[in-house]
Amino acid sequence: MKLALLQMTGGIDPAVNAQTIEAAIAEAAAAGAVMLFTPEMSGLLDQDRARAADKLRAEDEDTVLARVRAAAARHGLWVHLGSLSLRGEGGKLANRGFVIDSAGQMRARYDKLHLFDVDLPTGERWRESASYGAGDGAAVVETPIGALGLSICYDLRFADLYRALSDAGAELLAVPAAFTRPTGAAHWHVLLRARAIEAGAFVIAAAQTGEHEDGRATFGHSLVVDPWGEVLLDMGAAPGLGFAEIDRARLAEVRARVPVLRHRRPIPAVVRA
Repeated sequence: MKLALLQMTGGIDPAVNAQTIEAAIAEAAAAGAVMLFTPEMSGLLDQDRARAADKLRAEDEDTVLARVRAAAARHGLWVHLGSLSLRGEGGKLANRGFVIDSAGQMRARYDKLHLFDVDLPTGERWRESASYGAGDGAAVVETPIGALGLSICYDLRFADLYRALSDAGAELLAVPAAFTRPTGAAHWHVLLRARAIEAGAFVIAAAQTGEHEDGRATFGHSLVVDPWGEVLLDMGAAPGLGFAEIDRARLAEVRARVPVLRHRRPIPAVVRA
């Protein structure tokens, strides 16, 4: 089965970003892909809160989501819309991903659980929790390529989430991202390969890349990793569309070779001596 990944240099205009995704949907469908994956913050990437404020919408009013759903139906393609910035509840925003089927219907939603509040040695300071509310649940959804577990970017650092997803039957793990360059260079490849190996699952990570209109720089390197930890696709730093083939037989082979899911045991209480 062929997958498509869109690596974007997302900007501050939702209409332009929507056009980029629509073009990718058309191209992916024409190339024979069964599903397209897009990065975190596919609809709007803008750290200037005042400038972004008048472009943010609730889910049922978001034009990017509506256009992606229409394009998915028009081209008969499943889409994992990595995430959108949406108006949520209690005055907070939601960093929310969606799985959309080939009829344009919503199959799953997921709000990012772990919020990126860090100070980097480069001087970059991120406080995602200042604007966003954290999600309160996880999600696995059936798709034509298998059971897909959902996550977003900083979630990647929390292995217990992926254990829960694979325990719930996930065969593939989606990790849409807008990783910074310093953290991406240090940790992106090793963490994605580790998540694939420990879950015995395919990992699909569509990423933002390049120099963005809001002044940030992202790492790129959208990846597809197989359950043995082998990299099937690495898109480097250039924006565009990439493709990978998923072999479901590989999943069964790896899980039989090293049956980590069957060998898992509840973690006992830790005694500190």
